[in-house]
Amino acid sequence: MQAAPVRATAIPSFTDALRAVESVLMSGGQRTARRNAWTSVLEDRRRAKDRVEAQLVLEAVATRS
Repeated sequence: MQAAPVRATAIPSFTDALRAVESVLMSGGQRTARRNAWTSVLEDRRRAKDRVEAQLVLEAVATRS
């Protein structure tokens, strides 16, 4: 019984496939704008999480007194 051959090339991820399709369908400016928008969404989510954590800390300090 022989072992299965090992693939020398990595199988592209779903993200890699989407980026390949994106590069074919969109111009460079649209791609940049889309990525900038997504970066803004992620940053907004991070700030919202930070606000919730700060609010919890402030409420904990207020109830101790």
